[in-house]
Amino acid sequence: MGLVKIDDELHEQARTASAVMCRSINAQAEFWMKIGRLAEANPTLSFNDIVKQKLALASESEEASETRAAA
Repeated sequence: MGLVKIDDELHEQARTASAVMCRSINAQAEFWMKIGRLAEANPTLSFNDIVKQKLALASESEEASETRAAA
């Protein structure tokens, strides 16, 4: 874990978004960073496509964990 320096305006935007999305400011910033990284790696995907893909992967991972726990 490390510290990231961001300007005051971006911090305020993260604070506002975090309140709306019921996340901490750090969780909001982490979400934006992850989505931004995925958007750069997949420039043809829309935001909605990226979120759908992440949800599908999370669901698959959760199912696999449940299967392992049941075994």
